[in-house]
Amino acid sequence: MSPRAHTFTQLSLAGALLTLAVTAPPASAADRGHSVPLRIATYNIHAGAGSDGVFDLDRQAAALRALDADVIGLQEVDVHWGARSQGLDVAGELARRLGMRVSFAPIYSLDPVTAGEPRREYGVAVLSRFPVRSATNHEITRLSTQDENPVPAPAPGFGEVTLKVRGVPVQVFVTHLDYRADPAVREAQVADTRRIMARERAELPGARQFLLGDFNAEPSAPELAPLWKELRDAGAGTPATYPAEAPVKRIDYVTVGEGVRVRTVTVPEQPTASDHRPVVADVSLARRGPGRG
Repeated sequence: MSPRAHTFTQLSLAGALLTLAVTAPPASAADRGHSVPLRIATYNIHAGAGSDGVFDLDRQAAALRALDADVIGLQEVDVHWGARSQGLDVAGELARRLGMRVSFAPIYSLDPVTAGEPRREYGVAVLSRFPVRSATNHEITRLSTQDENPVPAPAPGFGEVTLKVRGVPVQVFVTHLDYRADPAVREAQVADTRRIMARERAELPGARQFLLGDFNAEPSAPELAPLWKELRDAGAGTPATYPAEAPVKRIDYVTVGEGVRVRTVTVPEQPTASDHRPVVADVSLARRGPGRG
């Protein structure tokens, strides 16, 4: 992975302390063959608030724990953002409660209201049972919600982590695409995403790629069409994900690249922990070979 301005590896204190105590899940017979199992999920956690608008990290941690996923991409993650999430490092706190490593990629990183306090940050994150080998906060086109008169411009918040899953290199990307009805910014974001993922794929040949996130568009949306040239929508045919209480749109995705075989995908009936429902995919990673699993 080439050095870039926003390259970093960020592990929670809990994750760092657990590195020796918590090992990756035990290998099965399948691991010793031609493929490796992995459970991977995505969840827009609504800054810790449920569909009722109440901030409840106990409820959200329980919902995440129930997924029993090895890797989880999170969107709408607060880190010392403010009163709505009690000023907590939500990414780090969830990682601590689940005994997982965490990598946080801020979209916004603002000065604190009071000097000496932590920066106010909001973005996306990855929780992982496997050690994070490296992490990058890529820039893609954004229309800021923090500026009075925003214009589309490159901004951070497209997170990537590199893992090694029982010997198989894995690149996990997590994103939150623009929410506006006008698809223009999403179109630019999709173009940026494809360019970045292609570059990262070339720099780590043989890596299995995943793109997780809230795309704020349904699968048939024209602006998403270019993604399906390199990626597969693992959740095709699954139920809607938003809004959580009575979903009518499928806008949350686990997508997979070459060398990944999708076994099962579910949208757990979780109507209260967030305003979105999670998506969970059980997949197999090909150990070698260029073809799709």
